[in-house]
Amino acid sequence: MANTSIQYDNIIKNARDLFVKKMKDYGTSWRILRLSSLTDQIFIKAKRIRSIQQSGVNLVGDNMQGEFIAIINYGIMALIQCELGEDSYDEISYDKAEALYDKYAMQTKDLMLKKNHDYGEAWRDMRISSMTDLILQKILRLKQIEDNKGKTIVSEGPEGSYTDIINYAIFCLIRIGEEGCK
Repeated sequence: MANTSIQYDNIIKNARDLFVKKMKDYGTSWRILRLSSLTDQIFIKAKRIRSIQQSGVNLVGDNMQGEFIAIINYGIMALIQCELGEDSYDEISYDKAEALYDKYAMQTKDLMLKKNHDYGEAWRDMRISSMTDLILQKILRLKQIEDNKGKTIVSEGPEGSYTDIINYAIFCLIRIGEEGCK
């Protein structure tokens, strides 16, 4: 599991680097996005990945790795929005955005380490296509929770789903990096 921790950190570093670069280009304009919009952005990325996996055809040219990185970053933006509230779309300082990014990246990793312990890194034996399907399933659950105005009977709130989505995207990137899986 030590290798997983290092691999995880490397992927988060790459995702964070892209997040920071885009923030320098666009500021924190993403703060205008409601959770439902962030969920839909993740949905679009995951649907594209699944489409490429099923058809084997990629007409746009952007690789799946970039789409998984986008899923990670949109997921962390959603966790930040859960904390700050989606009703206030005030821009935040770069320092605050980076600190919140790091906070949620760390919380997500902590959960991954606990689940990896309990599940014995079962994801390493899963297909990337199955993990993509699980991401899509989590998104559909989020959409239902959003449609229900956040009210659930027995389910966790949106934060748990976003965290799981981020972790599955990272697992996919680890598998792609290790095995050249597509």
